[in-house]
Amino acid sequence: MKKDIDIRKVEDLVIAIVPRLPGEDDFEDFWDAYIINLKDEPIQSVLVNSTGYGMKEGEMRRTSSLRYFWETIGPLQVEKIESIHKMLFDMASEYWVSFSFENYLYDKKYVFVQGSVDQCNFTEIPFLDRRGVMIR
Repeated sequence: MKKDIDIRKVEDLVIAIVPRLPGEDDFEDFWDAYIINLKDEPIQSVLVNSTGYGMKEGEMRRTSSLRYFWETIGPLQVEKIESIHKMLFDMASEYWVSFSFENYLYDKKYVFVQGSVDQCNFTEIPFLDRRGVMIR
């Protein structure tokens, strides 16, 4: 039965989107998405599915769905997921993350809603020593 299923909350995992710094390739047009493991232990079999969607010019549009996999993301470690062109920020960016930790399979959807990737929402991103937008 559904009540017998142990559903655990994802904790200590962050998805962040940060602008590139001057001097980096295409710094004016591209931002980078990262996954950050804030746990003191590694997570295993990490799968991230990314996609974008939203209304544009009166019709619903979607980007391609891309999948990324890491066998292990170590404790307090950052991994770059992908680069995002800034023109896609008028769409929602969704990252669905699944991983194994202590013999349990976790998953969580992180959604950066349309217009949320903006300097007015910046915060300090752990381990990157840069400012950007993050969901914990």
